[in-house]
Amino acid sequence: MLDKVFAALIVLLFPYSLFSQGKKDTSIKVEGKVITLSEIVINNKLNVPAFIDRVKNDTTFYKAFRTLHIIGFTALNDIRLVDKNGVPKATLLSKIRQVRNNNCRRMEVLEETTTGDIYDEKKNFNYYTCEMYAGLFFTKDNVCGEDNIVKGHEFSTTGVSGMERNKQQLKMLFFNPGRKINGIPLMGNKTAIFDDNMSDKYDMSIDMDEYNKTSCYIFKIKVKDDKKSEVVIDEMTTWFNDKTFEIVARNYALSYDAGVYDFNVQMQVEMTKFGQYLVPSLIRYNGNWKVIFKKRERGIFTATLFDFRK
Repeated sequence: MLDKVFAALIVLLFPYSLFSQGKKDTSIKVEGKVITLSEIVINNKLNVPAFIDRVKNDTTFYKAFRTLHIIGFTALNDIRLVDKNGVPKATLLSKIRQVRNNNCRRMEVLEETTTGDIYDEKKNFNYYTCEMYAGLFFTKDNVCGEDNIVKGHEFSTTGVSGMERNKQQLKMLFFNPGRKINGIPLMGNKTAIFDDNMSDKYDMSIDMDEYNKTSCYIFKIKVKDDKKSEVVIDEMTTWFNDKTFEIVARNYALSYDAGVYDFNVQMQVEMTKFGQYLVPSLIRYNGNWKVIFKKRERGIFTATLFDFRK
């Protein structure tokens, strides 16, 4: 009788099921997903179901980029288009300053050096990799009336086509990795890593360590070797501040081949604090894209942001 009472208490006290335990790591099941916890996470008594909910519903990553619309900063841009052997064929090195006045922002180009055919004769980009980069980080003329509110600003491909549609899809992958993406043929459902039908395709783990002198929970997902053709996100590691749960850094690798297009992309993002704001300070990208009717592009870029100002 006492054994049955004890077992019932265990079920009530633990919202996830413990089904295997090693010397250091423990595997648990949360909402049908198997997650490996390091010994330090277990000792820290992390509420794992609540943590996974935070990961699924995080908005701090996207908000950090939206905050760039309401502050000033300086950025160093290094964009390189390379051939199949990694030899640069077109490059852009620049230093820009974003100035914000009267609820408007504008971009000043302080320095710029280019090689190859990065621009056409009208100084439009010849490469869609560059166009997408510019859509994320460059502005023309004044842009006014912006805020950094996330709610109600979901990305959408409704009513747009061509390059603008591609930019929206890239932003969905970039800012909301792990969520379903509408409007991308053959791929949208395969980005939703937390959906029930995706749970058996990944190994997931939570660990703890420091990142840039900040104590962090580290959430990592990695596709299983025999499931790679069924997913878009091959691997993603996110460092969460263990006190505020803001994202400190994120690395991810994406790949997919749909016939009419294919890509293989690795990205790294580091965050910093500017007063009350969380903002990106470093973005690295290494990508290989092929879109129907366009030549394959192999692009590498690094954006370094600093000198943040109100």
